[in-house]
Amino acid sequence: MKVLVVQQRYGIGDMLIFLPYLKALAEKNMVKISLLAKKTSRSSELFKAENFLDEIIDLDPTNDRISGFFKLLKEIKKRRFDKVYIFNGSIRYNLLARFAGIKSIYQYPFFTSKDIIFQTAKVFTEPLVGKVLSTEPNLSLKEKDVNDAKKTYKINKETKNIILGVSASGPTKRWDIENYIKLATQLSQYKDCKFFIAAGENDLEIIDKIKKSNINSICMTMEKLSISNILYIIKNCNLYIGNDTGFMHMSAALGIKSIGIFIDSPAYSYSGYSKNIIPIVPRGETVESTTHDTLGKNKISLKEVFNNAKKALT
Repeated sequence: MKVLVVQQRYGIGDMLIFLPYLKALAEKNMVKISLLAKKTSRSSELFKAENFLDEIIDLDPTNDRISGFFKLLKEIKKRRFDKVYIFNGSIRYNLLARFAGIKSIYQYPFFTSKDIIFQTAKVFTEPLVGKVLSTEPNLSLKEKDVNDAKKTYKINKETKNIILGVSASGPTKRWDIENYIKLATQLSQYKDCKFFIAAGENDLEIIDKIKKSNINSICMTMEKLSISNILYIIKNCNLYIGNDTGFMHMSAALGIKSIGIFIDSPAYSYSGYSKNIIPIVPRGETVESTTHDTLGKNKISLKEVFNNAKKALT
């Protein structure tokens, strides 16, 4: 039995939200699955220590979209899959499965869009596996790697170790860096803290502001680290505070309390699946009403974030 799962969404957070359903399908079929996923989801790094995967087939600019259909078809066809589970309503992937000769095709209703992604995935998967599933992802890491990271990055229990997720996929989703600096200053006066700055090499301007600030001596930036290494650091931390990014979803999937600042993205879709995520939304909005085009970066109270952080650290 060979099983393919298609989950083509772009981001790290999206992939982690689907983790419970990927594991459930592997368990139900009693096989390791093949996963068709975009490289940008960083699946190979996220799932490095998981045992439900046989392989990851990368979707990239050469085989994605209509122009890459026949190249991707060739890749899928040669693997001779018996079943495919398609976590989207695209006709393209349905045709791909049929042309590849896959006999058993399970898929979302055609043209499914603007859905609450964890709910749609849950409703789709539960009848297929015959049981109620938790929406909570639990990401596995090797204990040795976690312990090695603790030594390498000098993480100790006497200090409150906090991930600051200052990055974001766009400026409208990013709480101002000056707010994070003020927040870290207040938290360091409340507790002995060390801050790990979750940002990438595209965020050098933001990172530079932190390095020039009064909190620089208690911060470590992670722009040059791989996702794998960042995961090991996160697992050793007490709290995540930051924008709605992949770092927040990584933290939640590792069992770390995560304060998510939702400024301009669907707060319920990207927080409602996990008890570990504490959503903070703009003044005048609710978790359900905060979505794309909310544009609420100036309506998030520093006091509210600080109070939630104090509560989470208690």
